[in-house]
Amino acid sequence: MNVAIGTTEDRALYEDALRVRRIVFIEEQNVPEEEEIDAFEHESFHLVLYDGEQAVAAGRFRLVDEGVGKAERICVLPAYRGRGVGRMVMEALEQLAKTKGAKTAKLNAQTHAEPFYQKLGYTTVSGVFMDAGIPHVTMVKSLE
Repeated sequence: MNVAIGTTEDRALYEDALRVRRIVFIEEQNVPEEEEIDAFEHESFHLVLYDGEQAVAAGRFRLVDEGVGKAERICVLPAYRGRGVGRMVMEALEQLAKTKGAKTAKLNAQTHAEPFYQKLGYTTVSGVFMDAGIPHVTMVKSLE
């Protein structure tokens, strides 16, 4: 498997990221498209994990505060879950965050995924809140 990172200017990569996000968030989780594809698309770096030529996972990253990077839209196609693919996406996003000067990574995790992020070193720093009708928590991790 290989990782590719780009921006919305990298049309093929961005379309691959959107294809995976549509399957997972819009079709599987019933997130409205207008909430999934938002105003932060153009200021984010988009990551796609490929199995050969097939996009199987995606995520995005953006700087939100001085030294704080936010991982968002992390998703893995159903057939690839439980195979370490999510970990690969997060490791690549964290490496990207470091190269962009982030000292802390932040994310809003769906509550069912909270244990996954805890295994990667993230700590929950909020109570449960709803986003797109799905319960979430905010989590952070030091990248230093």
